[in-house]
Amino acid sequence: MNMEDLIIASIDDHISEPPDMFENHLPEEWKSKAPKLVTKGNGTDWWAYGDFVLPNVGLNAVVGRPKEEYGMEPQSYDQIRKGSYDIHARIDDMNVNGILSSICFGTVCGFAGDMFSHHGDRKTSLRMIQAYNDWHVDEWAAAYPGRIIPMIIIPFWDMELAVDEIERNVKKGVHALTFPDNPSKRGFPSIHDAYWEPIWKTCNDNKVVINCHIGTGSEPPHASDLSPMNAYIVAMPMSIANAAADWLHLEALQRYPDLKVALSEGSIGWVPYLLERADAIYEDHIWTNVDFGGKTPTEVFREHFLCCFITDKFGLRNYSDVGEDIIAYECDYPHSDCRWPNSAQKLWEEIQDLPDPVINKITHENVFREYDFDPLTTLGRENCTVGALHAQAAHVDTTPKPTPGFNPATGDRVVTSGDITAMMKHIAEL
Repeated sequence: MNMEDLIIASIDDHISEPPDMFENHLPEEWKSKAPKLVTKGNGTDWWAYGDFVLPNVGLNAVVGRPKEEYGMEPQSYDQIRKGSYDIHARIDDMNVNGILSSICFGTVCGFAGDMFSHHGDRKTSLRMIQAYNDWHVDEWAAAYPGRIIPMIIIPFWDMELAVDEIERNVKKGVHALTFPDNPSKRGFPSIHDAYWEPIWKTCNDNKVVINCHIGTGSEPPHASDLSPMNAYIVAMPMSIANAAADWLHLEALQRYPDLKVALSEGSIGWVPYLLERADAIYEDHIWTNVDFGGKTPTEVFREHFLCCFITDKFGLRNYSDVGEDIIAYECDYPHSDCRWPNSAQKLWEEIQDLPDPVINKITHENVFREYDFDPLTTLGRENCTVGALHAQAAHVDTTPKPTPGFNPATGDRVVTSGDITAMMKHIAEL
């Protein structure tokens, strides 16, 4: 196998949703209540939903920009790459990057639909969730069959409504929803509360994967205002391990064999130790009365979880200790960790020494199996490889596009957590 033969599916990418996303999915009487794009006096674009406003934050969409100009400042749509919000440009950028299929988390609504869960009246928020899902499934994903794995948001405040929305979209072929990695940090019951039982059952019965993205409940705190911001960014992916330990002990996993949880943007290198630790604690701490139904925690994890990586040389070298059937790839377009337009090359550098069957599993087979997604039949396998996608992308311009003045005003000194928290506080006051 060589790089051109790879077939790559990414289970963690993002959208900076287009300003007109609700236009085709709401009747006239609802359109005035939908989130709207507002341009501030300084030229930056913000989303407004009722009294709530949300800026387009820099690191959410920086592909195509020189790394020297990365930052957290609010930005406008004309400062970000078109593939961040336009599906046609997105497919071009996927082609030049060698990515066949992609799962896309939202930005405006939050990775797990926070905007609608915590703002606006419930009736309006439900209608916006339905419209958002219709846009995502019927417009964003449907425009190019086989290229976007659709994923929905749900109303967390009402389990009957949530089940209805899941089942409505399952009929459209959807097998993914986004969910906080720790809902108790978002004002909802713990995952161990019976409140969530209808979700577990519905996802199990319909083979819908629960996707938990970092930063949706278990994100690390800033160590101090003087700490370099790099320290926080380093810790962010591994923070998913806290949520993983909690979900591993979800009793519902024993009752629902097809209940699956994807840990998004958390990488894989930490998994072997977590499982070793979980097995040891289960064996030694019998006084806690935890029961895994006659299985070890490692066995339960490998039956119910999917973990993804952008770059993780250590984790890939130790793939057998992670579990070759639970590893998937993520591109993270258009975030700052994304290796666009060289994701295929970077991936190949890390996996080229692995056995071909393992390469196939972690690049696409595990994803297509868990999400019940089959682009190879839809598109023809010969059209799905990195080589075939690159051949379609000769016209795509990947030249970095500078955006002067994008960095924090800190001169040459190290950017700290305090700089960013102060800036975000100022943003919130605007």
